[in-house]
Amino acid sequence: MSTELPGQRESAAGYDITSPVGTDYYAVFADLDDADRAAWDRARSLVDEVGPRMHDAWDRAEYPLDIVRRMGELDLYNDGIDHPALTRLTPLAAGLVNMEISRGDGSLATVIAVQGGLALRTLALFGSDAQQEKWLRPLATGEVLGAFALTEPDHGSDSVSLETEAHRRGDEWVLNGAKKWIGNGASGGITFVWARVVDEGAEDHGAVRCFLVPQETRGYTGTVITGKASLRAIYQAHITLDDVRLPADAVLPGTRTFKDASTVLYATRSGVAWSALGHATACYEAALQYAQQRTQFGRPLAKFQMVQERLAQMLETLTAMQLYCRHLADLEASGGLRPTQASLAKYHNTRSARRIAASARDLLGGNGILLENTVMQHMADIEAIHTYEGTESIQALLIGRDITGMSAFV
Repeated sequence: MSTELPGQRESAAGYDITSPVGTDYYAVFADLDDADRAAWDRARSLVDEVGPRMHDAWDRAEYPLDIVRRMGELDLYNDGIDHPALTRLTPLAAGLVNMEISRGDGSLATVIAVQGGLALRTLALFGSDAQQEKWLRPLATGEVLGAFALTEPDHGSDSVSLETEAHRRGDEWVLNGAKKWIGNGASGGITFVWARVVDEGAEDHGAVRCFLVPQETRGYTGTVITGKASLRAIYQAHITLDDVRLPADAVLPGTRTFKDASTVLYATRSGVAWSALGHATACYEAALQYAQQRTQFGRPLAKFQMVQERLAQMLETLTAMQLYCRHLADLEASGGLRPTQASLAKYHNTRSARRIAASARDLLGGNGILLENTVMQHMADIEAIHTYEGTESIQALLIGRDITGMSAFV
């Protein structure tokens, strides 16, 4: 016999808490021009189109490559890159795209970071005319997948100490080494591999350079990393390079030092701040809608003082994240953005997104751990962006060195 009282049975239909609310309490994005808004709208249309599929893909740890190519069709990979062969997205438009895709799914946002922010940007900044002629548009459209291979099994934050080596052998290059956590590194396409030149007596001996490596090249092995609890709907790879032979023109001529890799990473660091904002927005809006729909003790959660205070705290943090991102984009558009300013935005926003996600999950109670309500998925994905493109500790040290004039790096 049921012990439930009339009116106590929970609706089998669940809660409608995943739709966008459009939170912008300070009207931070109210003055967008038509082009920037159109880019944002394209991103939102993709989220609406593929959202349910991506939730299933995340749950099953599957990588839907047709959606990756769909993003290319919608011209979402350009990430603010200034190149005559690419559609120009302003820093603000690129940020809004990253934010919106992250609001929908963190794995797809990481695809944009990898395909556009890292691979496409590397080629646009440092590739030869011939390399760009062959690969730039296919990367921009998603026809060809691109990977950026810098991180190694023993060198994550310490990436400047990379051990992958490039040797000259006659008119060829030979690469040996290993890379880890490489998005798209085992999905077919091309990989931009950063390696240290070992060539005694050569001008670039000891220099860090980048090489364009088709993934079908003999000696290149990419193995998908399994068992991830975060960003489950994109494949990241452990790569081994065993006497990978490349033609002399495989090196990107514009790459000469590790600072060139840093140039790419600094640019994508802004994207991580925007991505954190997207995740946090999804969590806050889910919590707000849940509080309005969920009834306990005879009234909606939203009528309880403690719940209203928690929502206000979340909105306070979210609005600060929006202000960081908007000014970050304005600084970049003016040419005045310094790398450590991007570091501060990443540092603030990923930390803040963690807090908002934790509050949202707590407010949803037991329903907060259900993937259908998305908060737990966002919470898990935030853990990945909190780490990649420079951990919290690395960002703090970069900022600290800038404001004190003294390096604390060991």
